[in-house]
Amino acid sequence: MPSSEAERRATLPDEVPLHARPTGDFVRAAAQFPAEISVAANGKRANAKSILEILALGALGGTELVIAASGDGAAEAADYLAGLVPQLG
Repeated sequence: MPSSEAERRATLPDEVPLHARPTGDFVRAAAQFPAEISVAANGKRANAKSILEILALGALGGTELVIAASGDGAAEAADYLAGLVPQLG
């Protein structure tokens, strides 16, 4: 069965940096999907299922995140997480 890949971009709300609470929400959502998912910002890449890696991105409000997924449900995961980012807060 071929592996699928998907990439989506989403921008954090201006007033919401990726601190513990929104990052926790994002990681819990990512963990629901079997796909391998990464998030990139500020020239760094993190495992979307690791709260510590995402916090290390240092993404401030207004930062564009690149969400990349591969494997089972990649497009669904990328779409869902990209839709979640503007709602974090």
